[in-house]
Amino acid sequence: MTETTGPLSPASELIAAVEAVLFAAAEPVHPKEIAAAFTGATESDVAAAIDALRLRYADGPGGLTVEQVAGAFRLATKPEVGAVVRQFFRQRNRTRLSPAGLETLAIIAYRQPITVPEIQAMRGVDPSGSLKSLLEKSMVRILGRKKVVGNPLLYGTTKQFLVHFGLNRLEDLPSIEEFDQFLGALQGGQEPLFNDVMPEPLASSEPEADVPLDVAEDE
Repeated sequence: MTETTGPLSPASELIAAVEAVLFAAAEPVHPKEIAAAFTGATESDVAAAIDALRLRYADGPGGLTVEQVAGAFRLATKPEVGAVVRQFFRQRNRTRLSPAGLETLAIIAYRQPITVPEIQAMRGVDPSGSLKSLLEKSMVRILGRKKVVGNPLLYGTTKQFLVHFGLNRLEDLPSIEEFDQFLGALQGGQEPLFNDVMPEPLASSEPEADVPLDVAEDE
């Protein structure tokens, strides 16, 4: 038989509300600020609720704690999980893309397989720095070499690219117009990236038949 939980007591309701405020607040919050938001709750009531939360988090198995900073309070991570949190944000920061990186990635996504000179012809600047960053972030990979003079490397996107942008396949990419609007908003109304040079249609996510795939694999 499943036990049903009745309505919270006034004290429990205040504790839950204080917890929600500490979670949602961007900065540490003083008890009097919280008390001002609740009818019938005094600063002492809020302080007691915060103390109850501190005990709950201290005795519980979770990764959070209530931390006092300059007389105010906030939810923070426990020291024992600090290493994991720092690693998460380091990894997250590594996957953030600069506007220049996003431009380069867009060209590769819509025109792959593509070489560095072809990317440069579209961007008008040397894409080497952005390309190096994209390779480090596992957003692009080397597909092989193009069978032309110099045999330049060919680049394409990876599964990580699809995951990062929430795509199931390359054919799910937005239209060029939609992407240009997004990029223009991001960079303060820049000129369209593709202009009148429309990318080749993506008939398949696989490279062309004459492109060797013996250079790199998706991670």
